[in-house]
Amino acid sequence: MILVFGGTTEGRKAVEVLEEAGQPFYYSTKTDIQDVTLHHGIPLQGAMDQEAMTTFCQEHDIRLLIDAAHPFAQILHETVAAVAEELHLPAIRYERIFPERDKDITWIDDYQDIPNDIHTLLATTGVQSISKLKWLEDEGVKVFYRILDRESSIKLAYEQGASDDQLCFYTDSRVIDIDADAILLKESGLTGGFQEKVDAAKQKDMRIFVLRRPKTPSVFHTVNGPHGLRLAVEKLLPDFFPLHSGLTTGTCATAAAVAAMIRLTKGETPNEVPVLLPNGETIMVPVGYGDGYAYCIKEAGDDPDVTNGMEVRASVEKSNIFEIKGGEGVGRFTLPGFDYPPGEPAINKTPREMIRQNIEKCSMFNVQCSITITVPQGAEIAKRTFNPRLGIEGGISIIGVSGIVKPFSEEAFISSIRKCMEVAKASGTDRVVINSGAKSERFLKDRYPHLPQQAFVQYGNYIGETLKIANELQFPKVTLGVMLGKAVKLAEGHLDTPSAKPMFNVQRSMFHSPSPASYGRFYQRKR
Repeated sequence: MILVFGGTTEGRKAVEVLEEAGQPFYYSTKTDIQDVTLHHGIPLQGAMDQEAMTTFCQEHDIRLLIDAAHPFAQILHETVAAVAEELHLPAIRYERIFPERDKDITWIDDYQDIPNDIHTLLATTGVQSISKLKWLEDEGVKVFYRILDRESSIKLAYEQGASDDQLCFYTDSRVIDIDADAILLKESGLTGGFQEKVDAAKQKDMRIFVLRRPKTPSVFHTVNGPHGLRLAVEKLLPDFFPLHSGLTTGTCATAAAVAAMIRLTKGETPNEVPVLLPNGETIMVPVGYGDGYAYCIKEAGDDPDVTNGMEVRASVEKSNIFEIKGGEGVGRFTLPGFDYPPGEPAINKTPREMIRQNIEKCSMFNVQCSITITVPQGAEIAKRTFNPRLGIEGGISIIGVSGIVKPFSEEAFISSIRKCMEVAKASGTDRVVINSGAKSERFLKDRYPHLPQQAFVQYGNYIGETLKIANELQFPKVTLGVMLGKAVKLAEGHLDTPSAKPMFNVQRSMFHSPSPASYGRFYQRKR
């Protein structure tokens, strides 16, 4: 069992991740105020001290702790860390994403560090901080307290000596409606509205004091997003998720590029490097090094993929411009309908942006450079994918939308269909032939021998979604090929037969399951 401490946005995200496993877990909050939908999760309310937490873990066979509480819940962080060490349990800290610390802001570690050469201060640090700021009032500073407009918070504010004229309430974090010399904030991260408050204070020309977040105890495995959380749970508690996630080729290429740049600029060869994903979170990715290049091994998790175990390499050279090139084993677009025109290397938009952002993210990467991505055996592997039918020749594609491969993603599989339909439209054909799989496609190709390869699109279990896409793209003619069993379902009014329905088992053997990333995850499957 897993025990999660939440009550925050991160807690809610942790629930969403764990619910995907379909297994029970405990979700603990200090109060019952947070509205969280739990299907497999078991709610707990009330604070736990170290003794109570230890006892609970022993009595309920807890094997993993996840701390997704507020960054400033320091007592809880320390308690979870202590219990983890005492019981030899792995522990994950689900941290927020924090912007870089602004040098124009005054950073402090304690309320006593606030300069007293101000006349008025707006404190947004929560109702519990009122008593800690009384010393400023004794120094003659007028302090306004911005708190939540709820009965329990107002009562607690009065108990700590706040008066009515000192209280103001949250409406919009981007608006500061109190005229004060300065503002006091907590380093609460992006989900805490930190940057919006800073921007609003700067517009009013206020001095800005910020309490640094407490340091995370070293016992924790730290993540700052849902993908990182799932990867950490899969590593620390392998049997919790029935299927494990993996990395896209885009993430592998990015990790290899970052590792190659670190070696070029710093002479270091770390075993893993940080990779910023498109959703803003950062994960650590294992890398290795060769003669003049760095590499990352593609791990598809439990998603069937012919690129699993493939080595993705990156070499870096100083240049007058920043450019990303495709080398050996990376295919090239030969048809329209993709992010880039024919002749360009088949490195899609999201991976290119990932590589650029990650190279620019680190301050030591301030040099222009030329990055070449290569994939040994990529040309051979590509023959077992759908790349040739989409006009991608000479190798595999560097792809991925989220950066993470989640096995059997319905949404991503439909995205795969959409991309194939867009390529069909770009081929100039006036007819698209949609079919359920390889057998029906062979039959239809004999019937329409004059149509280009790109005109034939497999819909798997999603007839209705494919027809909607055909309508959106305004195909003049659509031919539907369907096997008898699926035709029966269609006649019953079921436009789609997703994985939870009986027909899925037949189609999964044909398609090797819906894919978790972009269309490329579809065409880089075994046929």
